[in-house]
Amino acid sequence: MSVVPYKDKLDPKKDQVAEMFNNISPKYDLLNHVLSLGIDIIWRKKAIRYLKKDAPKLILDIATGTGDFAIEALALHPDKIIGVDISEGMLSEGRKKMVKRGLSEKIEMLLGDSEGLQFEDNKFDAVIVSFGVRNFENLEKGLADMYRVLKPGGKTVVLEFSKPKAFPMKQAFAFYSNAILPQIGKIVSKDNSAYTYLPESVQAFPDGEDFLAILKKVGFQSTLCKPLTLGISSIYVGQK
Repeated sequence: MSVVPYKDKLDPKKDQVAEMFNNISPKYDLLNHVLSLGIDIIWRKKAIRYLKKDAPKLILDIATGTGDFAIEALALHPDKIIGVDISEGMLSEGRKKMVKRGLSEKIEMLLGDSEGLQFEDNKFDAVIVSFGVRNFENLEKGLADMYRVLKPGGKTVVLEFSKPKAFPMKQAFAFYSNAILPQIGKIVSKDNSAYTYLPESVQAFPDGEDFLAILKKVGFQSTLCKPLTLGISSIYVGQK
């Protein structure tokens, strides 16, 4: 059964995820950095470095949210980055950010579904996702569509939460995720479900070798997984 943000609603996961992010979008950036103690910024930098040698010119950032990963990808000096997200609330916050930083020409933010991308085949040099694939309604379908829009030889880089396996991080992370994180999230975002959904979705996500197996199944080659911060998150890379 699919993990959803609002258990009392019958809407599909996709609609619930969009609603959740619309609800928390004004506080999302603040919460992200507070709840990860700012480590998420370092994780994004590390993930983007996996594309340095490739020097991609056209990049697609899926589940772009407010555009943090897209902004990080500017370190690769691309011609253009297109960010897509199913939450208009998150995109609205992101567009404000781009205007403020003078990045609107470089980073375009569009409403779009990661499992039905409105782009032609073989279009992008790189496809990137940070903390987004966990929210796909159909993971395999979403990854297959990422593969479709990627040029032959192009790479995907996915940054996602994973489950620490070793003592004591495993126990500490479980306590933080289940006891502390939902309380802070509830106070700041006023959405009771959003930060209960986060640890539940991390638990349900097929991380590590399981995720690499799905990447390979949809066609990606030369796959690798690099755990970060004792396994709290991982970087996944695959090539078309």
